[in-house]
Amino acid sequence: MMSIIVVGCGRVGAELSYRLFQNGHRIVVVDRFSAAFQNLPDDFNGRLVEGHAMNLDVLRRAGIEETDALAAVTSSDPVNTVIGHLAVSVFNVPSVAVRNYDSRFRSMYELFGLQMVSASSWGAQRVEELLYQQQTHTVFSAGNGEVELYEFAIDRAWDGSTFADLLPDKDCLPVALTRAGRAMLPERDTVLGEGDIVLVSATHIGSEKLRKKLDDKKPELKKRD
Repeated sequence: MMSIIVVGCGRVGAELSYRLFQNGHRIVVVDRFSAAFQNLPDDFNGRLVEGHAMNLDVLRRAGIEETDALAAVTSSDPVNTVIGHLAVSVFNVPSVAVRNYDSRFRSMYELFGLQMVSASSWGAQRVEELLYQQQTHTVFSAGNGEVELYEFAIDRAWDGSTFADLLPDKDCLPVALTRAGRAMLPERDTVLGEGDIVLVSATHIGSEKLRKKLDDKKPELKKRD
């Protein structure tokens, strides 16, 4: 069980607080407006602290000196940055994560070395992928989507090829191959078989190159048929 402070009780903060509470953690929610606490479900049983979290007394009242983790998820990027920086540099909170609301402020978080989640950037990328992604699907996203894990099945067009044939030279690496229900760690010279389930890690550029390779191979499969 962890002691966690969530700063900001809008839609993201309320959802995060409730999920953490359901997982058995001790949660303190901080918001400058008491009305924001109405976003929490009725059975939420964490502690509520009204006040501006940039005020050190408010943070101390929330228990920042003993907390295990803090999430700053308000809709203000400057506020999230300051609170995250205070948590790390002044109170030595072991684990700190902040929300990036406006992607134009991402460099500010990077300047302070804060772990951030940019829902707008990640969400836009996922929607873009879903619009034209047919053969592969994302199973894990690291950071803000800079690197993702993609899973797909090997069709007949790639039967007998290797990972080196399939994957781009850069920005894309093999992670796992599952054949007949048994997983293995592949090399770039591992031979692929029809029906294999492949897991690869790739940047956005790498995934674009991979999709193009898969699409370019489709006409060859139709010719064989």
